[in-house]
Amino acid sequence: MFTGIIEDIGKIKSIKPVSGSYRITIESKVITNDLKIDDSVSLNGACQTVIQKTESDFTVEAVEETIRKSTLGKFKPGLKINLERAMKIGDRLGGHLVQGHVDCIGKVQTIQSEGTGKLLWIEYPSEFAKYVVPVGSICIDGVSLTVAKKENHRFMISIIPHTWKMTTLGELKTGIEVNLEFDIIGKYIESMTEQKSTKEKTYLEQFIDQPEL
Repeated sequence: MFTGIIEDIGKIKSIKPVSGSYRITIESKVITNDLKIDDSVSLNGACQTVIQKTESDFTVEAVEETIRKSTLGKFKPGLKINLERAMKIGDRLGGHLVQGHVDCIGKVQTIQSEGTGKLLWIEYPSEFAKYVVPVGSICIDGVSLTVAKKENHRFMISIIPHTWKMTTLGELKTGIEVNLEFDIIGKYIESMTEQKSTKEKTYLEQFIDQPEL
């Protein structure tokens, strides 16, 4: 589990194809200090497991499902990416609950300056529109952000200068693809609602309906 608060901007050191997957090595000056093999790290919003580590870099292996659903398959050596280690229980939750499970790929439509901030319009597959809520949380390339406006299959976010500078969002240009993860709470509510529509009782309802002992 992550928070969407980026700890470091890493750089892709090398990519090696391995039977349909990719072994990706990332350089980082910040998060490698206490990183261990088997730790989880968010790479542009995609949760990956550390399989090798040195003092200055670490390696993950992105499997086929990750390649299909995210932009990791398009990574190139030298590319800058957002990095975040898994959150610790007891830490402040500065962003929102992020699983690191990419739902789909979006594309930057426009980037507009407004005062000190930036306004980004991002388009995405229309079937995910039910998860986008104005003033709701969304994760873009691993960054916790807030939806400002929603129109059909696109949404707008407003980015403050600090976030623009301290993440790879400042590298975005029109047409670039980004990883999107929608709020987990909305997805669970949808699942429970669908279960209710089949007239199946939830675990809580089954417990309530049990006769007294």
